[in-house]
Amino acid sequence: MTEDRFHKQMQAYDRWKSALAEAIREYQQWVDKYQPGSGEVELRLYEMTEALQADQLTVAVVAEFSRGKTELINAIFFANYGRRLLPSEAGRTTMCPTELFYDREADQAYIRLLPIETRQEDLSISELKRNPAYWTTLPLNINSADEMAETLLEVTRVKQVSLETAQRLGLHQENASGSGATPDRVEVPVWRHAIVSFPHPLLKQGLAILDTPGLNALGSEPELTLSMLPNAQAIIFLLAADTGVTRSDLDLWQHHIVGPRKAHPKGLLVALNKIDTLWDDLKDSTKIAQSIENQRRSSAEILGLEPASIFPISAQKALLAKIRNDRRLLESSGVLPLEAYLADEVLPEKERLLRESIAGQMDRLVNDSIEIVASQLQQIEQQLEELSGLSGKNTEVITHLMRKAREEQAAYLRNVENFQTSRKVLNQQCQTLLDNLSVDAFDKLLSETRKEMKESWTTSGMKQDMKAFFDAARRIMEEAALQAERTRRLIQTIYKRFHEEHGFPAITPRLFSLDAQLVQLEQLYHDGEEFRKSPVTTMTEQSFVVKKFFISLASHVRNLIYKANQEAQAWQKDVLNPLVVQIKEHKQMMEQRLETLRKISESRSTLESKISELQAQRAEVKTQLDTLRRIQETIQAPIPTAAPETRPALARTAM
Repeated sequence: MTEDRFHKQMQAYDRWKSALAEAIREYQQWVDKYQPGSGEVELRLYEMTEALQADQLTVAVVAEFSRGKTELINAIFFANYGRRLLPSEAGRTTMCPTELFYDREADQAYIRLLPIETRQEDLSISELKRNPAYWTTLPLNINSADEMAETLLEVTRVKQVSLETAQRLGLHQENASGSGATPDRVEVPVWRHAIVSFPHPLLKQGLAILDTPGLNALGSEPELTLSMLPNAQAIIFLLAADTGVTRSDLDLWQHHIVGPRKAHPKGLLVALNKIDTLWDDLKDSTKIAQSIENQRRSSAEILGLEPASIFPISAQKALLAKIRNDRRLLESSGVLPLEAYLADEVLPEKERLLRESIAGQMDRLVNDSIEIVASQLQQIEQQLEELSGLSGKNTEVITHLMRKAREEQAAYLRNVENFQTSRKVLNQQCQTLLDNLSVDAFDKLLSETRKEMKESWTTSGMKQDMKAFFDAARRIMEEAALQAERTRRLIQTIYKRFHEEHGFPAITPRLFSLDAQLVQLEQLYHDGEEFRKSPVTTMTEQSFVVKKFFISLASHVRNLIYKANQEAQAWQKDVLNPLVVQIKEHKQMMEQRLETLRKISESRSTLESKISELQAQRAEVKTQLDTLRRIQETIQAPIPTAAPETRPALARTAM
């Protein structure tokens, strides 16, 4: 059935990842057997395995309050649980951003809650996640649906605090009520952030859900806009069919949704929820469908989208239909095209990204090994041809071959000496690159900027300090990019020399680039500009907003620098590995050839035994080559995809 499409595609995706993990393990065994001591390769394989295990498909659901976000999550992902997994009853609105996933490492069901008071800390949410002391952890009893539902109600809790406390937390907006009166007490969420680990099959297969409250939460937590939403593979933005696009919906869309999806427009979905409010028993199905279509077109025009980009749905009816196994109601709910889009567009995009990263790295490693082993096979074939031609030849011919082999060996060793010199130059250039990407130096810049911001008396001054910080970060990245380009040219020259002078396979070295980081840095800057101009930023106490924004922004930029530094270090360590292996193998083959010729010159009886030895060696190398090619086929294999099904029309009729 169509309603199972996303679940089936997730299962196929999970099987593909398992096959990729098995290919990594099999290649690791090959490296251990035939290339022992390849420490850097083993480290990269370990890191790829860890990254594969941590891989998630993150879907963020974003909307203003009471648009039905939690109900949609229940309907699309957790309907087979037979009830609402997350609280979405009337009056039970999720008050804090909530992440749902499965914690493979802990292998436990729990809800972890971050107190609202941590907003006063100079730490980002990502930094707080690394410190369990800040969090309150409650177990989830998966054997009791009632107990689990009761525990999950924590995400809806609020409390009354003094106006002064609310201002310190940055959660009070002047005249937010519209009455003009200043309240003595203010209602705030009990929790700032929630993380739920739950052993649902989809979550165990790598799905992660981010449920975000409305405009106020996104505005007061810039990390959601700057990091969490951009990193999600899909954002489902919800509107309500009975209200259309409100002013707060539009603010949320313009300042927090469109920006983060510029790089991945396929991952942005708009759902017009609660179409069941337009179902009217006094109207015929044609008029009902026209009402839904009119609201869809009106919403599309306001958001600047094509009408086909908006999915009219009823999350509540979809959940009810799945629980009751009511096919007709399910089709009327309109959720099927939305699920099909997730399965057919969003999931394949996630696969593409994983192929470019983990599978791409693996493919390059295995391909390098194939090139090296194929070169070994070629040299063995050449030696066999040479030895087979020596039958009946006199000693003078063998002596000539030995002399020629020694001359080739001497020339080769001179090139190896030059290689060592080039390697020293390369290490010096790489060190300059790493110095440019020094996290310690960046932390010093960060500390100085924080000090200057604290000493600034005006919001304008604080913003100028932020601009100076960004300018310095840009200079760091641009200088590092120039150094990376110089290093790339040197590496290409080294590889080219051995290819042209000694017939090494034309392996393309893995190149290091900071283009992606430069793009991300520029995007962060523009997102920051939009954030500072947002209406929530204008209404909230300025020094608090700028302070929290800076914490999230600086943390994100620091993470870019740190990752670039780590990638540069890993690249420096293994970029020459394929060539080093080739040099070592070629040297051994030359020595073996000389030794064989020497023994044959001393005793002709050695000739046949050496031919037999090389034939056995050829068979072994061919087996290696077959193994590597089979591993490569597994890495390059696509995810099995179910045949497309006919999608129901977007406009729905009443039941």
